[in-house]
Amino acid sequence: MTVKIAPSILSADFARLGDEVKAIDQAGCDWIHVDVMDGHFVPNLTFGPPIIKAIRSWTAKPFDVHLMINPAQPSIKDYADAGADLITVHAEADSHLDRSLQLIRSLGKKAGVSLNPHTPESVVEYVLDKLDLILVMSVNPGFGGQSFIPAQLDKIAKLKAMIGTRPIEIEVDGGVTAANAGQIIAAGASVLVAGSAVFKSKDYANNIAGLRQS
Repeated sequence: MTVKIAPSILSADFARLGDEVKAIDQAGCDWIHVDVMDGHFVPNLTFGPPIIKAIRSWTAKPFDVHLMINPAQPSIKDYADAGADLITVHAEADSHLDRSLQLIRSLGKKAGVSLNPHTPESVVEYVLDKLDLILVMSVNPGFGGQSFIPAQLDKIAKLKAMIGTRPIEIEVDGGVTAANAGQIIAAGASVLVAGSAVFKSKDYANNIAGLRQS
């Protein structure tokens, strides 16, 4: 299995966002993870479609857009048009999850669902046929720099078993470091989101390589 590294630009220098995206691209990342927060579903405000559109030309790498917004459905097309390649919505913020996933795919994008730490893996059981990715939040969403919640390793393993042979990625976001990346991958994850672990020093290539090697 090839592990993908998706640096979260939530930890980047916002004043140089285009340059930061280009830098992590050149440093060897696989995806660009974009955390969209609305100040309502989560206690923070970040990027909207205009920002995503503005930085889209700085890399050809896939934009992995994580919508921590409620409701998400009315905005999905805006994020697709802005340049998202994969759009993930939260199970907790979407009363019509199946419909949202259908919409994402109808726009030619890959579809993901995210689960907060308290949310059981069972909520995705009946939408597996519409998923390209399941994002396990291993911290409570809203802020970068939090510590990994160990109980999520069990959830990752249960999701891996539920997925079986389906081509669905398991992505993990929150507190991912070189010290715990091995455990997370062993549990069944295939995509690691890392903010602080990548942007903690200017040697992005070494930081990304450290995650991959672990």
